[in-house]
Amino acid sequence: MIKPQKPLKIAVISDCQVKDGVDLTYLTAIGNYIASKKPDCVVNIGDFYDFPSLSSYDKGKLSFEGRRLKQDIEAGNKGMDLLLAPIKKEQERLRINKKKRWNPRMVFVTGNHEARLARVAKDSPEMEGFVGYHLLNLSDWEVHDFLKPVDVNGVWFTHYLQNPHTGKPLGGNALNQLKTVGQSFVCGHKQVLDIAIRPVLSGGLQIGIICGAAYLHKEEYLGYTGNNHFRGITMLHNVIDGFGNPSFVDTQYLVDNYT
Repeated sequence: MIKPQKPLKIAVISDCQVKDGVDLTYLTAIGNYIASKKPDCVVNIGDFYDFPSLSSYDKGKLSFEGRRLKQDIEAGNKGMDLLLAPIKKEQERLRINKKKRWNPRMVFVTGNHEARLARVAKDSPEMEGFVGYHLLNLSDWEVHDFLKPVDVNGVWFTHYLQNPHTGKPLGGNALNQLKTVGQSFVCGHKQVLDIAIRPVLSGGLQIGIICGAAYLHKEEYLGYTGNNHFRGITMLHNVIDGFGNPSFVDTQYLVDNYT
């Protein structure tokens, strides 16, 4: 007998691109907010780690000088500690006070920036076993393969939707992507906030969300216009049968109120 779904509250952390030299205070604020709202599931949508030392975008240019993989890993692991500390603190508080336990499902969907690390071993077989995801602070998460969607109550979570013909990110806005895949989804990668909802013939609704990015620092490659994108996290309420009610929380608001 199939167990009926329970409506879920899901917190989605979009691209953080944590690297050395940027202010990570916002990660503590996100952790505090999540601890206060106590979702049933927390999804990290990928590109939490940045790995600029493994970037091919500006390799060989002056801007690349001084980057080190060791620093990238240490910065990302520190950022993960900052994010998780408030969550673990709240869990411990509940345990000590003999309150109802809160143990959300923790889903980490790897992004193309984390895939940079996995690619090192593929491109340099002699590095296999020495370089990989085992170096990352991911022991509190269930880690999923790059671009393999994770289904939570009928909603797919993936870093981006892949064009099956080219292997590249699926083009178009959220509505176009929703029509193409015919499946509710939440993804990151494209650093814009875009949402689409459509009815389906079988009844009910489908939702597609491209959820921007969470970081506050500016990325040189994006330029002035590109850096003016939405920065925040996504909350999905009453997620069941492939639909949930979304709300979006601005990162600066979190820093101002939850640090």
